[in-house]
Amino acid sequence: MKTLKYTLFLITLLTVLFISCSKDYPTGSEFDPYTFSGTDQNGGEWKPILLTSNEQIIIDAPSSTTSDAYKAELGAMKTAISSNAEADAIAYWGNNPIVRWNEIARELAAKYNLTPAPNADGTYPAPSAAKPDVYPYFPFAHPPYACRAFAYLSTAQLDGLIAAWHYKYKFNRPAVHITDNTIKSAFPTNDLPSYPSDGAVIAAVSRDILSALFPLEKQYIKDKADEMKRSLIAAGINVESDISAGDSLGRGIAKVFLKRASTDGMSKAQVSKAVSDSLRTVALARFGWEWSNQESPQRPVGIAPFYGKLKLWSVPNVESVRPLPPPAPGSADFNKAADELKTIAANLTNEQRRIANWWSDGLGTYTPPGHWNRVATDNIIKYKMNPLRSARVFAYLNMAIQDAGISCWDAKYYYHYPRPIQSMIGFKTILGTPNFPSYTSGHSTFSAAAATFLSYIFPAEKTQFDAMAHEASESRIYGGIHFRFDCEAGLEAGKKIAEFTIQKAITDGSN
Repeated sequence: MKTLKYTLFLITLLTVLFISCSKDYPTGSEFDPYTFSGTDQNGGEWKPILLTSNEQIIIDAPSSTTSDAYKAELGAMKTAISSNAEADAIAYWGNNPIVRWNEIARELAAKYNLTPAPNADGTYPAPSAAKPDVYPYFPFAHPPYACRAFAYLSTAQLDGLIAAWHYKYKFNRPAVHITDNTIKSAFPTNDLPSYPSDGAVIAAVSRDILSALFPLEKQYIKDKADEMKRSLIAAGINVESDISAGDSLGRGIAKVFLKRASTDGMSKAQVSKAVSDSLRTVALARFGWEWSNQESPQRPVGIAPFYGKLKLWSVPNVESVRPLPPPAPGSADFNKAADELKTIAANLTNEQRRIANWWSDGLGTYTPPGHWNRVATDNIIKYKMNPLRSARVFAYLNMAIQDAGISCWDAKYYYHYPRPIQSMIGFKTILGTPNFPSYTSGHSTFSAAAATFLSYIFPAEKTQFDAMAHEASESRIYGGIHFRFDCEAGLEAGKKIAEFTIQKAITDGSN
């Protein structure tokens, strides 16, 4: 019987993967190089996220543009340009590689967003950071892991670029096209000083952060970073000493963020069965209900029960944003929400099904946080932001999204509320059911936080962002995954969390 259940599980998993891979879902960012709407000359004065000063990581002063060493570098650049060997890389990376690295991070999250399959005896293995190449491969990039990855990548990129801007104007080495007007840049030119290379800072930070988070992809990530640095020379943007200084600065920045990551609580987020059972026991005693996984074979532990204990970016503590308790099963408010799910399931329209599938962001996708990073990408390009300004958008966006995730997971395992499929006998969903408690809705919390912050950055798009967050929330009701009160509480919490992030952004000196 267990062997049959195992086989059925694998068939279901493959079906989900086929659906998620075949649906019409955006996976790439195609854009032409553009003239930046501004260069933020005061960017080196912005307040960093973790750095205590913009010279916390020291780099040496550059050689003079009249030196033989610099002239030799210009010669090497001209040779690289004339060879045209890096044409594809130049086109791929463009003049705002922040958006390309965000895309790479989303692709990695999607690749590793696979639930470990059960063993033949019905037990479940768990990924191990100590043995990432042993099945199940590390990491399992579920939504909590993914939003943390996006947050560390983007905040480190922002601090790296703030430091780079600081040094650019401190040393003031002119852009290459200014020191040698025979060199034609592949991109629209600007007067940003060239040392250190901001592109090399981005490449180094992204390489080191993503390699730590996705250890089996180290060689791929290194190859992409090396390719990007070569393209900077071949595009007529930076000489080798610009790039070396940027790489050194980026390495130092990444260490600061990886140190935080090593102590933020993530290593303790996945708990033992005994601890998981104790959370259920406490909830049952406190509220009179408990959540249990509905899969067969049943997973003994939900996803990251202690994720709600992780270190927050902007919110002072999870208790300050914890939602009020949900209605008790069997109460009037519960019955109203349950009846709504039954009515929707019995009369599901094609449009409701489309919305449920579009926002499902399940296995094999880059998760709801990744979905909102794609939305941010499109608007960064639309508003022609430079790399520093782009990094700021991603950094604060993903701080808000991760704080939302931490808050949501705190509520999930504090209240330990059963899913509709558990508390409504005979009820079926159209999307399966996630392996963690119901209240509050992660999609709703993530989406409200993202939409609220992005509306602060792009106020002209607020109506669209709010509509998207509402649709993402409704999609979980249409799919039978959540009760309406799960979603409404998630939307409210997400907005509240984003306001903490916005207050931090308002005082960072960038406005």
